[in-house]
Amino acid sequence: MINRRQFAISSTAMLGSLTADLDRCAVAEERGLTQQRLVELGLNALARAPERSYFADGHRGASMISAHLMCVDNDLGESTTNRIVELFDRNWASTKLCDPFPPGDPVDDAAERIGKKLAEGGGVLREVGHDAIFAMHAIKGFRMLPESATAERVEGVCNLIGEFKPWRDMAPSDDVEPPPFSDEVASSRFVLKEASDAIDRFTGFGQGFAGHMLTFGQSLVEMAAMGHIEWAESCRTAFHKYVTVTRLGPQSGDRKIKDHRTSQLRPDDTEYWIKRGDKTLGIGHVFKYPYAYYDLLARANAPELERELDAKAWQIF
Repeated sequence: MINRRQFAISSTAMLGSLTADLDRCAVAEERGLTQQRLVELGLNALARAPERSYFADGHRGASMISAHLMCVDNDLGESTTNRIVELFDRNWASTKLCDPFPPGDPVDDAAERIGKKLAEGGGVLREVGHDAIFAMHAIKGFRMLPESATAERVEGVCNLIGEFKPWRDMAPSDDVEPPPFSDEVASSRFVLKEASDAIDRFTGFGQGFAGHMLTFGQSLVEMAAMGHIEWAESCRTAFHKYVTVTRLGPQSGDRKIKDHRTSQLRPDDTEYWIKRGDKTLGIGHVFKYPYAYYDLLARANAPELERELDAKAWQIF
């Protein structure tokens, strides 16, 4: 039986072939999905990031892949999708970060090369788990566009993963017991509950901990769902440590950050993206957080937990 994500990948490719003879302007408006253009731009950015500002530019690359998947998986509709594609066109798509790579033959072991590089982390918590987050996005992107998995791009992604440095790498608490990442229902519920608790815990201190609970946790659930359980589980200790850090809450000296304004708008609404304006993308969390959020909710099938999170999701969006 084909699952939702396999359908999303195949349907975008199928849609591209079906629209080949339609009005050129209409096709151009939807090119971000039908041709998986954002995925290709994101892979270019991830592979090029270690030559530039690895942390910020890696975020930008992952956010483009997240945005594509969020639109497809949640059937966000033409107006929302076009607005999101427009934001990337206005900000990053035409920059050197996203420039094409030279043509080359694709390698057939891209996921294994990236997974092995990730596993070299040895359970160390590295910069909020971004080594795992970016690895998952790259593997996902190369699965969707296998012709893009050239040796140069794959090497660039591996170099990016190797850039991340230890961060708050404390001993994991015995009270933290994440389920196996291959159990997508249980692990998705675990991540969502930890994110919900973190939102409350970090009120007044920004919601980076809650947001990265979503993205770090989701990356491991997604990696396992793609069949790369070994690479997901290689990050178990690092994720265990991140949950431990997050449960401690704000620490002495942590910077206070003004909370978002209460809003009923969510990222699945076109108006949300219009109200954000054209230059408020930051480094891409605005796409990565909601992609992880909606993906985990779909896997968790937990209506009560979904209601709990929706009531306060404005704090992370």
